[in-house]
Amino acid sequence: MSEGPPPYRITPDMLTRVAEIAEAIGRAEAAGLSQDLRLRRINRIRTIQGSLAIEGNLLSEEQIATILDGKPVVAPLRDVQEARNAIQAYDRYAQWDPASERDLLTAHEILMTALLDAPGHYRRGAVAVMGQGRVHHVGPPAGQVPRLMADLLSWIGSTADHPLVTSSVFHYEFEFIHPFEDGNGRLGRLWQTLILTRWRSLFAHVPVESLVRARQSEYYEAIRRSSADGESTALVAFMLETILAAVRTPQEAPQVTPQVMRLFSVLDGEMSRREILNALGLSDRKSLRQRYLLPALQGGYVEMTRPDAPNARNQKYRLTPLGHRVRSGTD
Repeated sequence: MSEGPPPYRITPDMLTRVAEIAEAIGRAEAAGLSQDLRLRRINRIRTIQGSLAIEGNLLSEEQIATILDGKPVVAPLRDVQEARNAIQAYDRYAQWDPASERDLLTAHEILMTALLDAPGHYRRGAVAVMGQGRVHHVGPPAGQVPRLMADLLSWIGSTADHPLVTSSVFHYEFEFIHPFEDGNGRLGRLWQTLILTRWRSLFAHVPVESLVRARQSEYYEAIRRSSADGESTALVAFMLETILAAVRTPQEAPQVTPQVMRLFSVLDGEMSRREILNALGLSDRKSLRQRYLLPALQGGYVEMTRPDAPNARNQKYRLTPLGHRVRSGTD
């Protein structure tokens, strides 16, 4: 991050997405969806499960729901601790000020309790982001982190640009600085949701993180492109597309497309893309992804067996508890 405001460009496509998101929010608010307690619970579970899955947490939506209810689950202790921490953070985040360093550090402490030796404190050493056996990004020197974070928080507290854009810019800049030893991804996504919620309260119940998980490879590619370009424009464009899909999800989730219903009819246990293609009688992999798998993933009906590696050769897909309920006609 350079001195002064973070570098980014607002393109005509971005302005179109902002208008479309505002229109979708208006429809959702008019329908009273933010008052639907059942939908709010489902989306909170999706949000937490999606954000943690990006970081390699293997808990399912059903297991997150069980933990949310205060019941025990059989799962790795670290995964359970991460879920408990995230539930507490998302329960409290609406009380925090997006421009407050104290609140940011408190949020990190809650998210990383019992996971780090010193949660709630900036890193004191070097940090590198690894992926697929190579270094994707090296964070700025630890000595620069306090100043860089002070500048970023000051900017988010004073900018007059649209929150849909600035929250996405913050998201990228936060990941670029990588101010903590661990937990940067989940905190960056939570803080973007906080900024959006301060703009429109509906975002407290919109599963943006779940859709980021469904588009995980595109998410990382947008971050990579932003780093290569020296500005956050690519990630802003990606996040606006994802936010638009997330805002539409609560309204459109009950209206399952014919393609997704066909996917329901053939999905048996855990299946690979090739197995699904054969079962559907299709030959076009692009069509399978765009018309069948992606809508099912975005709606929370289907999940990956390896969400940490979306393009893994041994990747398979299975119905979520919500998908089972919709397929059986009980939801």
